[in-house]
Parts: sequence; C-alpha cells; structure tokens
Amino acid sequence: MATTEATAPDPSADGHVGDPVPGVRHDTFTVGLHLAAPASAVFEAFADTSIRRRWSKLPGRHVSYAHDFTVGGGETASSVFPVPGAAPERLGYESRYLDIVPDSRIVYTYTARVDDVPRWTSLVTVELLPEAAGTQLRWVEQAAFLTASAEPDHDLPHLRGATRLRLNGLAAALRPGRGRAG
Repeated sequence: MATTEATAPDPSADGHVGDPVPGVRHDTFTVGLHLAAPASAVFEAFADTSIRRRWSKLPGRHVSYAHDFTVGGGETASSVFPVPGAAPERLGYESRYLDIVPDSRIVYTYTARVDDVPRWTSLVTVELLPEAAGTQLRWVEQAAFLTASAEPDHDLPHLRGATRLRLNGLAAALRPGRGRAG
C-alpha cells in the first residue's frame, strides 16, 4: 500500500529564495456607457478587426497588431512610445477571449507590459444591454497590478481613465458614416 506524505513547498521553486516578493494589488472598477447604436453594431465593433483598430490601439510608433475574435483567440499589440527626456517605452498587450455571446457579452483576460515587464493583468467582462435608444455597455475590469509604477496610487486611475478614453473612441467609431458598425 502506497502512502502519500505532505511536503512543505520548496521556497526555491519560484526563484525568490530570501528575496522579498512585492505584493500584488487588486482593484475592480466599472464603467457604464450609453451608445446610440444597437447591440449588434456594438458587438461588431469589438469583433471586426478593421473597426476595432479605429478605437482600440496602443499609443506610439512601430506598431504590430493581430486579432482573432474567437474563444481561445485573442489580440496582441506592441508599440514604442516616446518619453520626453527618457528612453522610449516598449508597450505590449496580449489578450485571450474566454467567453463570447454574440450581441450580449464578451469576457477576456489581458496582460499589459512596459519594457517587457508585466505591469498588470485583468479580467474584463463587457455586457451589452439593449435599450430603446441604443445599448448600455457595462465594462467591469478586475485588475491585478503586478509591478507598480513610480507612482502606484496613480495606476488604477490611469487604467480607468484609459478605459474611458478607449470607450469614447468606440462611441465615435459607431457614429453614422464611420464604417459598417454605424
């Protein structure tokens, strides 16, 4: 008869023997937005790569981009962002779609990197709620800040503000005359 012994975790397994491991800070925020477009058009603005590129992109130059809007697929992007008086930052983004319900819901995870260092990773749930005059979009993001910036108290407001700006871009992409989504 075989027996199983419980063993203590090996502290060297994570490569941090004796090194303090900085804590991960978790935050959640919700952004709501009324869009004067049907849920099907809002969904298409997430799904159709050419429309999505008009409202969701990294700042900077030397951009690379790929998008596969399927469960298990995702989005990757990178760019170089000039910083006055400092070396340019290399930005990276990688996501994976976990759940897609046409015209209703999109759930995905993503990781944001600066100079190849993972800064944060998030779980995002986007709900599209039909209304008489369009769609109510509800964006819920649960972020784990892995590497704090020089001003960690600004990390969550920066992420929330960037999300609001991106969603303003979505609203602009849905206006009539702006492509198939409008």
